[in-house]
Amino acid sequence: MVTRHAIAYGSRIVAGVTPGKKGQAVEGVPVYDTLKRACQLHQVDTSVIYVPPAFAHDAVMEAIGNGVRLILIITERIPRLDVARFLKVAEGEGCTIVGPNSVGIINPHDRVKLGAIGGDNAQRCFAPGQVGVISRSGGMTAECSWMVKRAGYGVSTSVSIGGDPLIGSPPKEILKRFEKDPQTKAVVLWGEPGTSYEEDVADFIADGGFTKPLIAYVAGNFVESMPEGIVFGHAASIVSGNSGRPSIKIRRLREAGAHVADRFNDIMDILKEVLG
Repeated sequence: MVTRHAIAYGSRIVAGVTPGKKGQAVEGVPVYDTLKRACQLHQVDTSVIYVPPAFAHDAVMEAIGNGVRLILIITERIPRLDVARFLKVAEGEGCTIVGPNSVGIINPHDRVKLGAIGGDNAQRCFAPGQVGVISRSGGMTAECSWMVKRAGYGVSTSVSIGGDPLIGSPPKEILKRFEKDPQTKAVVLWGEPGTSYEEDVADFIADGGFTKPLIAYVAGNFVESMPEGIVFGHAASIVSGNSGRPSIKIRRLREAGAHVADRFNDIMDILKEVLG
């Protein structure tokens, strides 16, 4: 289904890889036993990883070893040591990893859809426009993009970065790309409890690394009244001491100059105020 929806949207999928399935085809896409063989026969620059957590490390390393430049990892709850290992190798090889625990990436302008993002009706939420979207939540990637559409705008690119504790492209890294993208005039960021990602974004803005309007919403204030150490949804959504507290993230983002929405629906009004 994912392959069918991606092709229907406009994505160019040249090969699939599943050991033991050589010679088969999915939606007209040839399947190979190894990525090495697929890369020998096709020009491959992106790999989408759909494998169980125990095998994800080997799949990612295979992609890096065959020169793939962008790797999107859908699998969630991969052992942290495995993630740390392949992220280190990817950094040394100049390979960009999005995820783990990502639902995908979509660019409505170029009609490119990686992963399950948008399902079979991506245009319902993802209209072409000038607002970038970054979300730790897969579902809220679509909701934020739909909010942008409801405000009368569209998105340049929407990125589900993943909700696991270790990910390849935290919000700060995606903002670096949006800063250089002439198509992107503003960015909407969906934040959550846990990690220091939003605080890193605040520091990045304060240091002048991102100069375009950033509209942020940080969910989960209720977790600060709950016992510490409880996981809320995503594996990374843990509050301990002052680490990961939504109230601190909100304060830091505001101090840095970001437009922080008190309610999710406020994103629309802020967008209209910022973009006119």
